[in-house]
Amino acid sequence: MNTIRRVAILGGNRIPFTRSNTAYSKASNQEMLTATLQGLVDRFNLHGERLGDVAAGAVMKHSRDFNLVRECVLSTTLSPQTPAYDLQQACGTGLEAVMQVANKIALGHIDSGIAGGVDTTSDAPIALNEKLRKILLQASRGKTTAQRLAAFSAVRPSMLVKPSLPRNGEPRTGMSMGEHAEQMAQEWNISREAQDELALKSHQNLNRDYAEGFFTDLITPFNGVT
Repeated sequence: MNTIRRVAILGGNRIPFTRSNTAYSKASNQEMLTATLQGLVDRFNLHGERLGDVAAGAVMKHSRDFNLVRECVLSTTLSPQTPAYDLQQACGTGLEAVMQVANKIALGHIDSGIAGGVDTTSDAPIALNEKLRKILLQASRGKTTAQRLAAFSAVRPSMLVKPSLPRNGEPRTGMSMGEHAEQMAQEWNISREAQDELALKSHQNLNRDYAEGFFTDLITPFNGVT
């Protein structure tokens, strides 16, 4: 007997696109994802509903964003009993979340769920200088004041002005996602002109659809952007 169930996407929601470091320059991943989820809840009258799962993620997260999606769900009017979890798969994070929720529905583990993704480069998770981080950890392990002061004595001014900047790069190759995409394009003999033509046409189509109201019932205004 075939026990695989059919899966359907019943609706979606997002906040508007903006350029980095503009309207959302002070908005966090949690704020943006919470607004998006709440907009979906409002649109489909899901207030108080317990769903099977909410799966989403971000490519780059602050340490404060531990359990990001769960915290976002708790900040909406969905039932707080709704399970939620994070995942990350570079540019495919949102799509992977959709597939995971869809697979659970198909197998009968859950009946419904929400999948998505969120990212901002305006609120990048800039970390401490690596040497300074290790010194602070060493100081926290100190049992006496003398031990802690000894650790802090290794701090140098340069450590305070050279933070660890985030990079969407592959640690093994040192290449960014864009550089990997360019390498793939070269291997497949896709010219720069063809890439630019596709990108331009895609953006023109998106702008036209936006102007014609195609996204009106798919977008929740955020930070003054509609």
